[in-house]
Amino acid sequence: MSDKRDNRVLITGINGFTGAHLEHYLMAKGFDVYGTVINTPVNSRHFQCDITQAEQIDSIIAQVRPDYLIHIAAISFPGEKNASLIYDVNVIGSENILKALLDHAIKPKKVILASSAIVYGNQGEAVLDENMCPKPVNHYGCSKLAMEHISANYFDAFDIIITRPFNYTGVGQEKHFLIPKIVSHFRERKKEIELGNLDVAREFNDIDYIVDIYHKLLICEAKSIAVNLSSNHPVKLLDVIHMMNEIAGYTIEVKVNPLFVRENEIPSLSGSTDLLASLIDLKNNKTLRKTLQTMYHAP
Repeated sequence: MSDKRDNRVLITGINGFTGAHLEHYLMAKGFDVYGTVINTPVNSRHFQCDITQAEQIDSIIAQVRPDYLIHIAAISFPGEKNASLIYDVNVIGSENILKALLDHAIKPKKVILASSAIVYGNQGEAVLDENMCPKPVNHYGCSKLAMEHISANYFDAFDIIITRPFNYTGVGQEKHFLIPKIVSHFRERKKEIELGNLDVAREFNDIDYIVDIYHKLLICEAKSIAVNLSSNHPVKLLDVIHMMNEIAGYTIEVKVNPLFVRENEIPSLSGSTDLLASLIDLKNNKTLRKTLQTMYHAP
């Protein structure tokens, strides 16, 4: 373990899509980065841990004694069928982390807990902001909202920020997510792809934008707050296809699968950045086209 102090950060789920990018980014910023993984660790800074097992995360918290903590380990796929697992990981696992900090009298400078924009549910509005009453419609959203409520009980003990990320993507994201699915079809030169409603517009932010926000939230003064991780820049799915046609140099045939089309789907949906921009210097220098190009040409 490094002797560095005051900048030791623990990232749960460090080997996931977000965690891997966040680890690289924070190390480049001079942080002493450690993390938990669910499988066999690949280096001495990673610790195998099932956060649903209190004694496992307790041991790691006691060993690392983090100056900062970013909790992103979760069941992050809304289509997960095992409802019990979703709640065990996203709610109980999150509280196990906070309890471990409390039990060992460790007070990080900042604790960031990743929730999801899915907690908003169907608001009937094009732009979602933090003043809206959450109305989740599936177990994933309900578990994240439950995590937010449980975590609020620890606001007096720790400087906590809860983040509600909207869609983001980049190199390394699993193919069952929408943008990687589209890009992989083009990389494999497939002739057709099945999608849902092509006219809906959603945010598709770049992972670099997201990890930059996490870093800035880590060192800002805000606490006891839930905030969108968003850009308020929705893009139509059809425009994503057009961009990929140009990047790949051929036109893919798009077939609309009725199973992928949701009833009463809001045409455009994005997250307000007003609160986020009041907390940090918000910069987004990477266009979706650039993100798609990076993913398409990735090794």
